[in-house]
Amino acid sequence: MTFLDVLAGIFEGFRITAAVTALGMAFAVPFAFLCGVAQHYSRGLPRAAVTALIEFWRSTPVLILLYAFYYSLPAYGIRLSGLMVGGMVLGLNIGGYGSQAVRAALQSLARGQSEAGLALGLRRWQVLVLIELPQAIGAMMPTFVNQFIQLVKGTALVSLITLTDMTFRAHEISQTYYNPVKIYVALLTSYFLICYPATIAGRWLERRVAVGAGGAGHGI
Repeated sequence: MTFLDVLAGIFEGFRITAAVTALGMAFAVPFAFLCGVAQHYSRGLPRAAVTALIEFWRSTPVLILLYAFYYSLPAYGIRLSGLMVGGMVLGLNIGGYGSQAVRAALQSLARGQSEAGLALGLRRWQVLVLIELPQAIGAMMPTFVNQFIQLVKGTALVSLITLTDMTFRAHEISQTYYNPVKIYVALLTSYFLICYPATIAGRWLERRVAVGAGGAGHGI
């Protein structure tokens, strides 16, 4: 079996890897924004509750969470598909880290802008959506790009809950053709072929957002 044959066999699991990544992003982005904004604006007990939720998903090992949700919940009558468990656990873990980028970006803005918006009669949520978040996006973008790459690489763990992603396909091939060096070099190459273009695209997106933010700043 040639190296290209192994690579093609591994990429048969790309559909699952892509699905887990997409579902993970669907969990990560809303979680990051909601928790980051809530942590930034809340005080006292509500802030402590939001912080506890964020730290739970950031500080608990992803592997343990995958096993807990996939293998333990059925004992209590709750059954989730492997795809749902993988996307949710990886997404909320990445979203926990992303929430800190949102919070830090909002904290970096000058308070005078939000005060000016409120003085003009805008509601608090309008100031957030129309003034603060558009400016904060540029500061968040590098972290979001890095977290997306981490999410793609993290999908390798879903092979442990029986999803036939690229890593699972590599295990299957290794059981048929015992050549671990060739197979796992091919697996590393597979993830590189996915992650490196995403890194390049992320850098381009960062530049575009930075240019847009600069234009907005001049407009103000």
